[in-house]
Amino acid sequence: MKFTRKASAVWKGSGKEGKGSLTTGSKVLDNTQYSFHTRFEDGEKGTNPEELVGAAHAGCFAMQLSFLLNEENFTATTLDVDATVLFEDGAITKISLNLEGDVPEIDAEQFQQIAHKAKDVCPISKLLDTEIELKVTLKN
Repeated sequence: MKFTRKASAVWKGSGKEGKGSLTTGSKVLDNTQYSFHTRFEDGEKGTNPEELVGAAHAGCFAMQLSFLLNEENFTATTLDVDATVLFEDGAITKISLNLEGDVPEIDAEQFQQIAHKAKDVCPISKLLDTEIELKVTLKN
């Protein structure tokens, strides 16, 4: 399978005082605001690159895990994934994925193994050049 996806950014002004907008091909983001303040401070409405990377990673990982579970004849009731992106000294140095899954009839060890495989083969994990930590909790 081969496909492309598009997103665009527009930035106006200086790095600290300027503002930008992000738009995705699907229009889920449509001139969504981002700025120095939404990236490095809290309180202003808008997004930032790090939370978008976190959302992409959490979503990709959850979908990848679902496919791997299906290969082993399991279907998740729910896969809840939080991604925490650590930015320090000008770089993303770590992403922590916190998975809580409800998967009927699977044991904790097998869930752990499949989850770690999903972390390793998820396309966004493979793209990122940083430490990726995974914490797994099975609710059954």
